[in-house]
Amino acid sequence: MRGLLLAFLLAATPVAAQGVPEALRGTWAAGSCAAPGALLHVTARGIARLPADGPSRLVRFRAMRDQDGWLLGTGEGPEAPRILLRADGEALDLAEPDVKLRDDRLPGATPVTRWSRCPSGPVALALLHGEGFAFLGALERLEQACQAGPMPACVSGLVGVADVSGDGLLSVSELARLLRGAAWALAVQQGSEPDGIAAAGGVGSIAALAAARLIVGSLDYDDDGRLSPAEIGQDRLVFAPGTGSAEGRPGTLEALAEGAGLLRGLIERMAEE
Repeated sequence: MRGLLLAFLLAATPVAAQGVPEALRGTWAAGSCAAPGALLHVTARGIARLPADGPSRLVRFRAMRDQDGWLLGTGEGPEAPRILLRADGEALDLAEPDVKLRDDRLPGATPVTRWSRCPSGPVALALLHGEGFAFLGALERLEQACQAGPMPACVSGLVGVADVSGDGLLSVSELARLLRGAAWALAVQQGSEPDGIAAAGGVGSIAALAAARLIVGSLDYDDDGRLSPAEIGQDRLVFAPGTGSAEGRPGTLEALAEGAGLLRGLIERMAEE
């Protein structure tokens, strides 16, 4: 869990600046919002489709372009899935062409599904997917800040997307929320059904809390229970100057490891007493 967010950031390849138009972004439902047959969440660079009964699908676009009145998004991976999106009044049209259909013939006879906008939904679906939807948007903003920008911009981006309280610091619960969203995204990417997403969320919640406590504990230098941008960026915003000291002689790293082991054993013994 600790390396989950970093893996997302480093694995993704930045796409062109064009994104899904804001009018198409958000959460949509097949059927009524009160009892949807499926939910579709559209971000600036991808979609998540979540049937009420069936496997989920997450497609993150590595390329986008206009195609005869549609927005054509091409996903990552060897299959390079294609998604067609189009506004139709207050509704959203979606088409998923067959892999054998050539780009210059899209959309062709591809079936089109219609979706209605849903700013909120049933309690059960909100609990299951709400944090995941928020994470997808946060992830895209983090990718923008971290893939091409300097380290200070990446740290500021992390604080910006995770700081729910608005105090400029990250608590254990705020980091755990981000990690729970990442666990949800992995489950959806793997094509999990609702029960599988719920199970992943249950296990992920426990792991996310443990990982968040570990992260805060390892970086919280002033021991106030929260992380500041300076603490997150310690030794990372600017590389340490190579001054050192000309005095003394090089020791062995193995000796340092032995000393660390002795110190850890002493601390554990004191804690037991």
